[in-house]
Amino acid sequence: GWGAEIIPGTAINPSTGNATLTPEYSDLLPRGLYGCDDRGLGLVLQLTFFIEQYIKKGTDSGYFHAPQASQMQVQLNNMVDAYGKMETIRLTPIPVAHLIHQKQVLALFGGVLPFAMVDKMNYWAIPVVMLVMFTLYGIDAIASQLEDPFGYDRADIKMDYIVEDIRSEISVLLEEWKKAGEQGYDMFVGRRHGAGGGGGRTDRTDHANGGL
Repeated sequence: GWGAEIIPGTAINPSTGNATLTPEYSDLLPRGLYGCDDRGLGLVLQLTFFIEQYIKKGTDSGYFHAPQASQMQVQLNNMVDAYGKMETIRLTPIPVAHLIHQKQVLALFGGVLPFAMVDKMNYWAIPVVMLVMFTLYGIDAIASQLEDPFGYDRADIKMDYIVEDIRSEISVLLEEWKKAGEQGYDMFVGRRHGAGGGGGRTDRTDHANGGL
């Protein structure tokens, strides 16, 4: 979707640039949507305008009140802020000089450490130094993974799973909200607005007594 029409249901692999068809996403983007990545506007920010239009349309149509719309707008702003922070982490590389210096310092420390320990530990200095350097290089490798947590490696954050989980939850909420609005029931309860819980229990009790 870089400066071209985005095909609903496709995702671009950043490493290969190839489009992968994802059928469950085909109904999430409007047909004819054009991406503006070539001009510096990410798709996520582009979609926030659709969400903002939906909030305004819902307020004008009376689907929810102004305080609810205000809370939705706050959550949308928080999402944009989180996206900006993730983008900063993703696009800010670690300086090459820092990585080289870090490896050199570890190698220098590993070369000097045996001479500092050999007088007191004799031959035991060899396995101790090996254990210490194994630990330090392991921490260095873990830090390298944590510096860039976004991608498709096994240790990276599974963003697709998180998005799919959020999509499933929102779909259920919207379905229940629509059902409650059309049928006049409270969400997740199954009784009409204003109906108390005692009436249902009384009806069930009378039915049970009648059966006896």
